[in-house]
Amino acid sequence: MKKKLVLKLGTSTLTGGTDKISRGKIEDVARQIVNLRKDYDFVIVSSGAIATARQFITIKGWDTEVASKQAMSAIGQPKLIQIYNEVFSDFDLPIAQCLMTYRDFENDNSRKNTLNTIHELLKCNYIPIINENDTVAVEELILGDNDKLSALVATLINADLLILASDIDGVFDKNPHLNADAKLVPEITDLASVRSFIEEKTSKLGTGGMTSKIQAAEICLAKNIEMYIVNGSKNNFIADALSGKALKTRFVPVAKS
Repeated sequence: MKKKLVLKLGTSTLTGGTDKISRGKIEDVARQIVNLRKDYDFVIVSSGAIATARQFITIKGWDTEVASKQAMSAIGQPKLIQIYNEVFSDFDLPIAQCLMTYRDFENDNSRKNTLNTIHELLKCNYIPIINENDTVAVEELILGDNDKLSALVATLINADLLILASDIDGVFDKNPHLNADAKLVPEITDLASVRSFIEEKTSKLGTGGMTSKIQAAEICLAKNIEMYIVNGSKNNFIADALSGKALKTRFVPVAKS
């Protein structure tokens, strides 16, 4: 039986450190999925709608006003899915779009319907690509670049693993962007022991930082789901994280440690 893997792609990963969506990075993800599909069913939680919109249009105040961010997201989301469809089709990977809000996880009927939809898509070999519906909800625009959403999706489908692709190798004892002597923490079972390490840096593209990733880990560990933070800017990052070749921080439920 295949394992279920939720892959969260943040804006920093999808843009490759630029201000535009990188088709090359999406190709890298697609190529890895092809090689790993015999063992894993993939569900992707993707940010990047606003970054995609910026390639086509500029709305004054997009980076400060929530309403403008919502408008940019509405413009960018169909274009982002179009890019996924074009790239994934080259690898014979069919995709489906699922837009969600946090209320979908709080209502029993919505949870059941969402779960049934994702299971049916996986059964038909479609890859669900999930994003927050920013037209009616703004939590991820403000708080966390889909980190929490990906954790909720992982718990909903009872995933075996959540991988958060970021612009960093994992959790460090200091922010490595600000401290050259920072050391990677390879495995974490006690979240309280690492909260003091969090030292955020600002980003004009993504809204997620280490704080939101620790919150995602808290959701996963409570449901005995393992979680990785890996550097998505590196090629083959999914396969290398799974095989132990890549640097990462592994959040391990106590029951599995």
